[in-house]
Amino acid sequence: MGSSLYNSFLSKNPSHQERLDLGNSIRKQTSRSSLAEFTVKNNRQTPIDILLAQAKTRLQPFIPIRHARMAVNPFAFFRGGAAIMAKDLASVPSPAITVQLCGDMHVSNFGFFSTTEHQLVFGINDFDETLPGNFDWDLKRLTASAMIVSQQLGQDQVYGETIVRNICTAYRNSLHRYATIPYVDLKRTYIDEKALITAVTNSANTVSQKYLKNLFEKARKNTNHGVLDKLIEKTPHGPRFIEHPPLIVHADVSIRKGTKISELLDDVLQTYTKSLAPDRQHLLRRYKLIDWVRKVVGVGSVGTACWAMYFEGQDVNDPLFLQLKEAQKSVLAPYFPSNKFDNEGKRVIDGQALIQGAPDLFLGFGTAEGHFYIRQLRDMKGGISIGEEDIPAKEFPDFAKLFGWALANAHARSGDPAVLAGYCGKGEVLDDAMVNFSIAYSKQNEADYDTFLRTIKSGKISSAAENF
Repeated sequence: MGSSLYNSFLSKNPSHQERLDLGNSIRKQTSRSSLAEFTVKNNRQTPIDILLAQAKTRLQPFIPIRHARMAVNPFAFFRGGAAIMAKDLASVPSPAITVQLCGDMHVSNFGFFSTTEHQLVFGINDFDETLPGNFDWDLKRLTASAMIVSQQLGQDQVYGETIVRNICTAYRNSLHRYATIPYVDLKRTYIDEKALITAVTNSANTVSQKYLKNLFEKARKNTNHGVLDKLIEKTPHGPRFIEHPPLIVHADVSIRKGTKISELLDDVLQTYTKSLAPDRQHLLRRYKLIDWVRKVVGVGSVGTACWAMYFEGQDVNDPLFLQLKEAQKSVLAPYFPSNKFDNEGKRVIDGQALIQGAPDLFLGFGTAEGHFYIRQLRDMKGGISIGEEDIPAKEFPDFAKLFGWALANAHARSGDPAVLAGYCGKGEVLDDAMVNFSIAYSKQNEADYDTFLRTIKSGKISSAAENF
């Protein structure tokens, strides 16, 4: 009698139709229409209490900056409030179909990145909260963010519904397509430039095509070489990071424990290097550390420890920038407790590898005063934001289709696309549910945002007045 692993290889896989049928049968337990449900419970934990509890785990000098960034508008508040929404999602119907969740899915969490083969592809680009869980948590957070941003752009509810439907239709159709692809081929299926150009040529307006082309060109320039002059200046002591206090500074000791930064980096590089494959270790050791700075990044991430390191290989024309970012427990962890990790940095990079397929060449994890994950700071990375400075309202509907496609690509890699497709179906029942949910949650987010602003005004929570 063999091991469970051995026997799993001997057992027969269900057919494509059987997997579709399994997804369909899950509707009996949790109907697609029920996913529209969102009602506020009388005993709902206040968003302020959730944020204050989260702040206790963060670097205290940066909490006012975090709150200031969240106070900019309702969408900024939503971005920083992943823990608030996770608490809300735990109390509404959710089908038990597991994927590797992004955990903080929203319309500004997409962009371009370079695979290990230096191929530029489009997909999800932030994984701090990633964890295995029910697929609809990502879809609900994405569609809610789309409705919130639509309102922020000054558009009416019909426009917001169109955005949500475009996301859902692309998500469903892509899952049905991925469900027929052999597993190894699916592993190699990326949303690359060729696939994107073909898609937008067939379904997007000419302005959207132009925006997409410009985003590709911008991402290509965002390399170690391309950002060298933006990040590094010549000094009497050699090349050094350009400071922007208090967001980018040279620091001698850590905030959390007062550890010398040289000792902290020593610890994290020891453990980080061991996390890399032997060929990546060999490559990394060719580079020499020149300088490092402490950084404040993002919205929801503000208050977690973050460092940037500048290395040189053969000379100044061979730069390498790495970012060390603290990984705390995912905001999803209380609601999917069966997932246990010895190192939260490993949780992040494992999730990223499942979702992206071929992530950063230097992606790894380490330990020093906490858990960290490490990646290249810039290697053909480029984000997307919705608004006048990036993607305007007229082109948002086209990009919404790309967001739904990218989410389906991520879920198909880590889950069973046929089961997902069987549950989601080919009609608009799921789309209708997401429209209703996104409208309801956008109203709740607005109410929470107003509460947040009043609490800042009252002085109960701190908020930076400048330099944020």
